[in-house]
Amino acid sequence: MDKLEDVDVEALQDALDEVESAKAAKRLMVALDYKDGTSVSTLSARYDIPRSTLYYWLDRFENGSIADAIEDEPRPGRPPKLEDHEREALWEALDRNPADLGFDDREWTPTLVKAFIDREFDVDYSEGHVRRLIREGPR
Repeated sequence: MDKLEDVDVEALQDALDEVESAKAAKRLMVALDYKDGTSVSTLSARYDIPRSTLYYWLDRFENGSIADAIEDEPRPGRPPKLEDHEREALWEALDRNPADLGFDDREWTPTLVKAFIDREFDVDYSEGHVRRLIREGPR
């Protein structure tokens, strides 16, 4: 138990009272349990999180602010294929009947949304990605 010596338990509890995301709450619970004397091995089993991840989280609490420790660092990735204005146009189109946009169907399906995106924006997504896009909803 040589980590988090300078991290205040009350500050962790206050942050837990204010946090809204489940991921942030889990990180705070791990830190509080660790401060309470629970070993990393026990925490790993309790929360089903690899020990290396727990040590990474604890290091973040130890070396930065609580606010920074509970949030993921920005991850660079492939830029989205659809620009923001194209996504907006997509959501506006999905509010309409597909037949009004030249399709032979009356309801949107992932296959039909994929075809619409390809036709209107010249972007080829897999059906799985289209399903994720639909689940995410408008930004």
